[in-house]
Amino acid sequence: MVAEELAAHLTEVGPVEFELPDITTGERLTRSVAVLFTSSRRKLLTDTYWSELWADWREAAGWPKEGTFHSLRHLFGTTLMSNGVEPQEVQKALRHANLRITLETYVHWMPKKDRARGVVGGLLRDADSTRREPRADQDRS
Repeated sequence: MVAEELAAHLTEVGPVEFELPDITTGERLTRSVAVLFTSSRRKLLTDTYWSELWADWREAAGWPKEGTFHSLRHLFGTTLMSNGVEPQEVQKALRHANLRITLETYVHWMPKKDRARGVVGGLLRDADSTRREPRADQDRS
């Protein structure tokens, strides 16, 4: 069904060329981009338009009103983190400006088995077990 709908959309609307900002270079550039998903009037899908579509989809699915379109972004981020994807990869996927944002938002979703625990205690135990015993010829006073 999805493939049929996509084929119908491409036949009816087709890819639409837009000049969009290119944020990958760090410079202020725009590039011509063929966009597949546009409105039936060949317009870009704005945040407002997506929110309207989402409200209809959410209601049709019987999901709670609190489940915003942005909630899908968090679902994506938590799914990646809880399945052991490296935080740097999650940062890239979500296009966070820095790793701190990703970690502050999603670190509690990292699988507990992957979290370092008792690191300092382990180091102290290792140091204690490898501590040299006094030699037999040393005075033990």
